Amino acid sequence: MKNITKFLCSISLLFSSLFLLAHGGEDHGDSKPKANATPKNYFTAIAVSDVYELLLKYEPIKPSENTHFKLFVSDFESNKPVENATITITSPENDKLKFEVKQLDNGIYEIHANFPDKKKYSLTVNINSALGPDLISITDFEVGKELPILETDVLVKDSFFDKGWVLIAIGFLGALLLMLVFTKLKNKQVNATFLIILVLFGTTPLPTQQLQAHGGEDHGSESKSGGNNISTSMEVLKETQFLFNVYTKKIAISNFTESTKLFGTIIPSSSGQAIVSAPQNGKIVSLSVNVGQQVKQGQQLAVIEQNIDAAAQVNLLAEKNNVNAEYEAAEKEYERLKTIQDIASKKELSEAEARYQKASENKKLFNSTGGKTIVLKSPIEGIIGNFTFSIGSTINSNETIFTITNLSKVYIEAQVFDKDAEKVNTGVRYTVECTNDNHKTADVKLLALAQNINPTNQSQRVLFEMENKDGEFKIGEFVNISVFASQAKKQIAVPNSAISELNGKSILFIKDFAEQYSLVYVSLGENNGSYTVINKGIEEGERIVTSGTYQLKMMYLNQ
Repeated sequence: MKNITKFLCSISLLFSSLFLLAHGGEDHGDSKPKANATPKNYFTAIAVSDVYELLLKYEPIKPSENTHFKLFVSDFESNKPVENATITITSPENDKLKFEVKQLDNGIYEIHANFPDKKKYSLTVNINSALGPDLISITDFEVGKELPILETDVLVKDSFFDKGWVLIAIGFLGALLLMLVFTKLKNKQVNATFLIILVLFGTTPLPTQQLQAHGGEDHGSESKSGGNNISTSMEVLKETQFLFNVYTKKIAISNFTESTKLFGTIIPSSSGQAIVSAPQNGKIVSLSVNVGQQVKQGQQLAVIEQNIDAAAQVNLLAEKNNVNAEYEAAEKEYERLKTIQDIASKKELSEAEARYQKASENKKLFNSTGGKTIVLKSPIEGIIGNFTFSIGSTINSNETIFTITNLSKVYIEAQVFDKDAEKVNTGVRYTVECTNDNHKTADVKLLALAQNINPTNQSQRVLFEMENKDGEFKIGEFVNISVFASQAKKQIAVPNSAISELNGKSILFIKDFAEQYSLVYVSLGENNGSYTVINKGIEEGERIVTSGTYQLKMMYLNQ
């Protein structure tokens, strides 16, 4: 048994030394490339001016062979692709070179050429488009250059533990040790040699997670891709930028007008809504309009036949007698003056004639309806709302029959608190927008300042007037009102579309180079509904992304 114990001890010491040597043989110097380097199968060359940004992409080019490569042309400030550009290319190194340029897509041009020599060329690009003419030189265009081979910082492939037989031997040795443990425990024979074996195997590292054994080291200035220091930069291919409409804007200090936001509700104007009710009890005998129909002021809507009792019949008979009496008196007076018109004044004759015509119309109307019907007419121009009455329906006195709405002009009732009251009174411009941002208008003016205070929340009710000829805003709709101050301040402000949020913090995306963007955290200031002041985080002259921010955020989170 002692010999077996000594043998196991020797084997354990041997494997322990091998485990300790298994991690060696690596170069941790600074000359090693980063582990997270992304290999590419093409070269790039960038050239910019105040107007254009040019990006040249080409695969390794062999001398004296026909080749083609792509040129991406975009607006330097907005990053929008430049289409229908006239491009001619020459090379100072060889004035006999011919370049054929063909547009493939918006902002993407294909260039065909044949380079005779293996050397570095420079390309002079003469470009003209809607942005204007420009002459740009692209350098570092090398013919015959091969792509670099990227090495990755990994463990030595031919590790001792890559051998399968070693693992089998370790498993067999572990089984023998386990049998020895049970034997010693059973016989209660635990000596110093056994304890040494147990300690050696207990402290020997296992080779099952070789990649984790490589962590926790300082490799100089090399960053760890799996650490907590996540890069704020990312690469976005030019094709992707054009596809997702990633547009930019150059930051500049400009005038920023502060604004105050109010919450309001659309209400009808003074002549924007009319309710037509039944003056008496009766029955609808005629309908002249339909739901949703456009009507004019004074247009007939319906005819109602009154329900007449005995007392009403007496009144009706008396009214009939009055109508007939008025007609007969007017007729006699008019006929008398006509017989003496030579000596009668023209004024008396005109008044008699007007009285006679009016009496005739009243008598004709009374006789045609029997005095039992009432004609309902529209008091305003507008659209008929929903109604649930039909011909033959019985109605009660003062019961609403029609609702007519005219949305060409509406009022906005806004709640204003004490802290904003002075800003509203001194505001010079007012805009209103729907809460879902589907439509906007700037034709808003202050109609009336607050005349009373809501006792519930002590807010003031201010009235605005808005032109709504297209009828986009509806009665009862909630809106936001922006009150702009009279003076502007010089500040850095960005469009609200450029601002995103990450981990509860406001961010902007900045374009660093043609295909490189970076994320920055910013501190926000005043927001006037369209632009927001940036207190900290960006500087004048940087190019921020104003369109396509959501797509860039998803790319950043997925990298």
